[in-house]
Amino acid sequence: MKTVLIIKLLTIKTQKNETFKKIVDCYYYTTFISSCSDDDTPVIINEEEVITTMTVTLTPSTGGSAIILKTQDLDGDGPNAPVVTVSGNLAASTVYSGAIELLDELDPNDVEDITEEVKEEDDEHQFFFSATNAIATFDYNDEDDDGNPIGLSFTLTTGASGTGTITVTLIHEPLKNASGVSEGNIENAGGEEDIVATFPVTVQ
Repeated sequence: MKTVLIIKLLTIKTQKNETFKKIVDCYYYTTFISSCSDDDTPVIINEEEVITTMTVTLTPSTGGSAIILKTQDLDGDGPNAPVVTVSGNLAASTVYSGAIELLDELDPNDVEDITEEVKEEDDEHQFFFSATNAIATFDYNDEDDDGNPIGLSFTLTTGASGTGTITVTLIHEPLKNASGVSEGNIENAGGEEDIVATFPVTVQ
């Protein structure tokens, strides 16, 4: 009804005043757009998580102390590089239970546990693991409601003695049904990287 009235007003006034026509035109289009916006469903934007700190805890099945792999970047997108630490060497031919913790520590007075967010949105996240020089292999120990892997819990099995690197990557909205992704093939995963960390590791 509102739009019809405006059109009639436009028809009457344009015969007398071209300037008024332009004003009414603008009002008409503005009203039309506003009316459409009111009827639209708001778009909910699910922003990627801010992760400053990732801690990977590796507990040996044979007993003994856990090995901690940690990356921490407290200035976020600032100029400082992440601080990467490895608490010790891994034992050769050993099975380790792995667990990952994620934190947002940009505000030291309001540290946020991103691990819980990943658990809640597990169908939108997956960790991928890789190692150089055959120093380790990996298996998933957890899955989302669709039976696809997550990676917050995993198993790491070391090989023979040597040195290399272990890379842990968290992908946001991966293509979990793509070929090889459920086995940890990141090449077909798509999505976007939430965090990537590479740790220098010695196996002895």
